[in-house]
Amino acid sequence: MAAVGMHCLLEIYGCPAEKLDDPAFVREALREAATYAGATWLGGCDHHFKPCGVTAVGMLAESHISLHSWPEIGYAAIDVFTCGDVAMPEKACEKLIELFEAERHTLTRIPRATELLAREVRGVDVREAHMSERAAISHEVLRGKPAEMAQSVGD
Repeated sequence: MAAVGMHCLLEIYGCPAEKLDDPAFVREALREAATYAGATWLGGCDHHFKPCGVTAVGMLAESHISLHSWPEIGYAAIDVFTCGDVAMPEKACEKLIELFEAERHTLTRIPRATELLAREVRGVDVREAHMSERAAISHEVLRGKPAEMAQSVGD
């Protein structure tokens, strides 16, 4: 059965505070990661907190990408959701790990709408509805350093 897409929850640790506290850098990193993943950037917005921290959201034709940072502890929570099979949210996560120079990370992959009933999708063209045929796993958490993640995602 198809799902509507893949939702990735990425947590990055040990990142330089100056990157996590720079709204322009965060916004550009989200855009670069989305493009690297094959997604279409539609626009975004960000907010810089005082004394520190950034929240940024990017709208994608395929859904969204967002980040909330805690520079004082070198941590960021990242959310990437894409529908269909064209954009690969895992690749966006891979790029963000690299751009933010994360010492370590966790990545949780969650296919969305896996409980759709056959009667609910009867007559629906999966590709036309921007659904995913690759989202077969129920849930997965990957841990590691950037080099280890690339190997895990490809398995």
